[in-house]
Amino acid sequence: MDFTGRTFWVTGAASGIGRSFSILLANYHVRLIISDRDEQGLKQTAHEIVTRGSTVRVVLLDMSDTLRLFETAKQIISDGEKISGLYQFAGISQRSLVTETPIEIDRKIMEVNFFGVVALTKSLLPHMIENGGGQLAATSSLVGKFGFQYRSVYSASKHALHGFFESLLAENSKYNIKVSMLIPGRVLTNISIHAIEKDGKEHGKLDPGQAHGITAEKAARLIYSGLKHEKKEIWAGGNDRMFLHIRRFIPTLYYFLARRIKPM
Repeated sequence: MDFTGRTFWVTGAASGIGRSFSILLANYHVRLIISDRDEQGLKQTAHEIVTRGSTVRVVLLDMSDTLRLFETAKQIISDGEKISGLYQFAGISQRSLVTETPIEIDRKIMEVNFFGVVALTKSLLPHMIENGGGQLAATSSLVGKFGFQYRSVYSASKHALHGFFESLLAENSKYNIKVSMLIPGRVLTNISIHAIEKDGKEHGKLDPGQAHGITAEKAARLIYSGLKHEKKEIWAGGNDRMFLHIRRFIPTLYYFLARRIKPM
């Protein structure tokens, strides 16, 4: 993948990995469309992009509003933007047990993490095919590969993304559509602070595991390298990757640990 001079859309660009990745791309004289629901954060990211010699279009967007996602994508395409890559980082996490989480909270998380991502992808996929191809990347998680306590529907939403995008790739690789699943481990971002609890309120604090995670800048560099080489799955984390290997090769140990480790 050659990024130089192309147009890319990045969601979740106001903070965290999405912000760091947008700023990293800006070093390659690209045109960026950045979206998030945090207007002030978007403005700060846009300023960093411009100072690096790239151009930017700021789009205030809520990933739970699927109708607005379709309308926005339609408008951007009609404005003549030719998008070579859609990189989706926006999402919301969870901090509640299955037995105490109302179905309304489950639906809210699925709307943002799964249906919002799917809606924006569907909005742009025909455009990419018509223009000779493109690259799609969606952010999964370490728990997108296995289940963990306090993450039931968050984990489920990330598992669902793997199934959707693997199917999309099987159907559309012939049109030069590239797909990458981004799998962050523990990264020092605000995702745990903004995670929602059983009552729908924000968790409001940084989890210890994240506090000792890799920086968003390092995660962005790992993701950039993986996208450049068009890898199907891109890991962005530290030693926590061992859980992937434990789940795959020693499942009995995984089930033992999953019952005993509280990831908070």
